[in-house]
Amino acid sequence: MASLASFDVSTGCDLQEVDNAVNQATKEVAQRYDFKGSKAAISFDRSGASVTLIADDDFKMKALFDVLQAKLIKRGVPVKNLDLGAVMPAANDTVRRVITLTQGIPSDTAKAIVKAIKDRKFKKVQAAIQGDEIRVQSPSKDELQSVMAFLRGQEWGIELQFGNYRG
Repeated sequence: MASLASFDVSTGCDLQEVDNAVNQATKEVAQRYDFKGSKAAISFDRSGASVTLIADDDFKMKALFDVLQAKLIKRGVPVKNLDLGAVMPAANDTVRRVITLTQGIPSDTAKAIVKAIKDRKFKKVQAAIQGDEIRVQSPSKDELQSVMAFLRGQEWGIELQFGNYRG
């Protein structure tokens, strides 16, 4: 029997890069003229994988998010994996927004990806959900390349990463 080649499909953010981007954004906000005297702040919770933005009003919140987003893009963090919370009123006439970072493929998205792979009827390709990632196996490496190209061409709402390739 031919040995199976496989790869894993996963998603996630490098939390150290997010931390660096938050620190850079905080420094830029401290230097910017339009934020002088305002209560703008960005805090990062590594254990909860979330970023909290605090600003005076909706206009400053949008500017604060734009600064953070630019820093995240520059650091190579996929912004598709940001789950933006609603802008809510907070204490001292400020507004707050909590942004959650997607770590691992959500189960409903994983099921949709596996179903799409099976519906496409790739030759002898098997896809299985393992925790928060998907393992794709096939005796043919060319079929695995086809599956990767297919998954890259679809919109899943998250940034897919392909790794742990075994040939």
